[in-house]
Amino acid sequence: MDILPQLIINSIIAGAIYTLIALGFNLIYGATKFFNLAHGVVVAIGGYSFFYFAKTLGLNIYVAVIIGVLLVGFVGYGLNKLVYLPLRKRKASNMVLLVASLGAFTALQAIIAILFTSQFKTLSHGVGIQRIFEFFCGVITQTQIIIILTAILVMVGLVLLLYKTHLGKAVRAISDDEEMARIVGINTNKVIGYTFFIGSAIAGLAGILVGFDTGIEPTMGLSLLLKGVIASIVGGIGNIYGGVLGAFLLGFVENFGIWKISGEWKDVIAFALLIVFLIFRPKGIMNK
Repeated sequence: MDILPQLIINSIIAGAIYTLIALGFNLIYGATKFFNLAHGVVVAIGGYSFFYFAKTLGLNIYVAVIIGVLLVGFVGYGLNKLVYLPLRKRKASNMVLLVASLGAFTALQAIIAILFTSQFKTLSHGVGIQRIFEFFCGVITQTQIIIILTAILVMVGLVLLLYKTHLGKAVRAISDDEEMARIVGINTNKVIGYTFFIGSAIAGLAGILVGFDTGIEPTMGLSLLLKGVIASIVGGIGNIYGGVLGAFLLGFVENFGIWKISGEWKDVIAFALLIVFLIFRPKGIMNK
């Protein structure tokens, strides 16, 4: 089998996964202007929520997906309500919020390990048949096709939300200038809470899809968070379109970078790309 078509397919799949992480991360960052590290652990919560509802309770997989996504959305909303909002009201700096999000990440990851153990688990086994398709000498699974289509739908849905709804206009106003948005009558704390819910729900959906593709473990959120952050910075932090471009660029650079070398270099290549952009184009591909 020619390796080039498979590399292209793998790059698109990786780009779709990073897109889902970057979209939620960029949405929250645009409204709050701080790096929410807890965004990584909500990815894992999404996967384990589906595991509990579908595999443990035996619910229908579609019902389990919906409940899992909503649950993760409420987890993100709760983190904002209980942790970040009180800190913002006390005029806490972004560094304080960053440390708080790191604490939330560590605590929630430990809770997942306590409840479900640290053993690797699969979501696809026993749920349905994993069909395999062949495109131009490359192989792609049914789950991976769903991942790509989901990334496209989520991106389109988020763009429509931001540019065609009152909530989206409020989010963009807060992203431009939170103080001015508050002056003109926007309930900024309420809108930011909605962004946490939506961004976390997207991350939870990504966790479920990744779980179907490769499996889940409590520490899965860290690597996905790092890739999502790199994609956001490369594409343009806070920019929805930039996050998508950065995600697919990262996916292609990673997969083509390990064409002739070991796959263990993938993370090194990702961080090398980040360093290059931080030095030569710190604003990313697209400015906010």
